[in-house]
Amino acid sequence: MKITGRIPSLVYANDKGEIVDLPDMEMAGMSGFSPIRPHLSDLIPLPDGSELFTLPGRYPVGFAPKGRRPVILTEDPFNPGAEVNAVAAFIAPAHTSVLSAAYKKSSQDAPLLPLFAYTAVGWLDGRFWVAAFRSDTDVRQDSSQYDQKTVRAKTNRHLKKLPDNRLIQHLGKCCLTYGCPAARNYFLGRWEAPIPTSPVCNAACLGCISLQPSGCCPATQDRIAFVPTADEIVELAVPHILGAPKPVVSFGQGCEGEPLLQSKTIEKSILKIRRQTLGGTINLNSNSSMPDRIDRLAAAGLDSLRVSMNSAREDKYTLYYRPRGYSFDDVKDSIRVMKRRDKFVSLNYFILPGFTDDPDEMNAFFGLVEDFRPDMIQLRNLNMDPDWYLDAVQHKPSVKPIGIMNWLKKLKKSFPFLRFGYFNPYLGSV
Repeated sequence: MKITGRIPSLVYANDKGEIVDLPDMEMAGMSGFSPIRPHLSDLIPLPDGSELFTLPGRYPVGFAPKGRRPVILTEDPFNPGAEVNAVAAFIAPAHTSVLSAAYKKSSQDAPLLPLFAYTAVGWLDGRFWVAAFRSDTDVRQDSSQYDQKTVRAKTNRHLKKLPDNRLIQHLGKCCLTYGCPAARNYFLGRWEAPIPTSPVCNAACLGCISLQPSGCCPATQDRIAFVPTADEIVELAVPHILGAPKPVVSFGQGCEGEPLLQSKTIEKSILKIRRQTLGGTINLNSNSSMPDRIDRLAAAGLDSLRVSMNSAREDKYTLYYRPRGYSFDDVKDSIRVMKRRDKFVSLNYFILPGFTDDPDEMNAFFGLVEDFRPDMIQLRNLNMDPDWYLDAVQHKPSVKPIGIMNWLKKLKKSFPFLRFGYFNPYLGSV
């Protein structure tokens, strides 16, 4: 569904926490540090399964219908003197943000935002609209695919069947407590199953969703506290590969550290899996910091590697990942190793409007794609307070960003061999 006619209205949260629209003010979006008016072509209805967040300590920003300058809303027009806060959308999986939510901090000590992505949202014709696009047609994590009663029943049945498998019990918590879509799909016996393995990491990523220092924004989920055995992994993976449609099993999840630190266990489990079945896709989501270990895993039967990356520039990468004992060159070597073995490589590229489409970043990323020829770009939203991120990576743009949709168009034109999406693909479909 496409929007026609006019830009949606600005929405804000009043002092009661209610989300209100202001019909005589248009929504704005944020590109880096700059509020801008969205193009109609950049707007889609709020996808099912999305959530709306209020942003404490942040004034909403919009535009007068014929105005060229952004307007900061500092109080409630319907209740003068009352507090207002900006509103953002946390969009459903398989969608990528074009503009972040537009706001102005009401004070320097505004609280740090939790580890989610914040997309611009407005109101028109009885519905919410967001500055985003659907980046993957795969429905594997669409809210319409889950019936919570069925999920709970099948999960509890499976947990009772395998009470001694710590890995499966851990995923039960991910499913029933956190609503993890990947864990849900595992217990429903379909598509991609997660295999967390590592309680430790060799990076201290600013936006880590499973471990944050005290006093920072809280992690959104608990990190796995043990290393599963190869047998526990095989007991999960083999039945899934044999029974699920388009089966993928993935090491490296949001509820763990870096899986390469457990490469011996993973290698042993891959060898055991491949003795029982050659089907399915065995994938590794990783910071790709240890090319020698990736080489061994590829030799054992690893099919695909998803390389997490916030930037193609070493300085920006290092400021975000804060690596311990490895460098950006190691990451590039890991890509080279997989390509040498004729394996599938995805770049899990964190998208933040105003940074991703900054010409300096774009040129570096295009250069990386040209040099290393990955197979796919996964367009994942950066889950982090935008101001915190931009300050941390010392983002100082020299020219205006080109826009996410223009960036994507140029990328597709320059590299027609690339696949684009959001999820790890089942390689039987290649």
